[in-house]
Amino acid sequence: MSTPPRIMATPAAMELISELEADHGPLMFHQSGGCCDGSSPMCYPKGELRVGPQDVLLGKIGETEVWIGSAQFELWKHTQLVLDVVPGRGAGFSLESPTGKRFLTRSRVFTPEEQAALEAAPPVRGT
Repeated sequence: MSTPPRIMATPAAMELISELEADHGPLMFHQSGGCCDGSSPMCYPKGELRVGPQDVLLGKIGETEVWIGSAQFELWKHTQLVLDVVPGRGAGFSLESPTGKRFLTRSRVFTPEEQAALEAAPPVRGT
């Protein structure tokens, strides 16, 4: 079995990412683990948020990297995260905030076969 992606995006999320890239250039996401906006995915210009060894690369949506803190990753590593968009105001520091839309993370539990494939391919960590 091939390794399933840890992160995916809905068509609505892909559309908003394209709009934000047109305005801001290359992007990155960090899946928040709490604080100001709960567990909202935060969208930044690429490189604006420094990632370190405590961060795990979930994967890419197109060319956009999606990171998560290692403590949060440990809690969610058994799930595939799906980036979606819903109406509403985004997080204060996230680029979609003024658009009237906000990113939201949905999830589904990996099957035992998918989980075994993922365990054989450890995730990349930041430097």
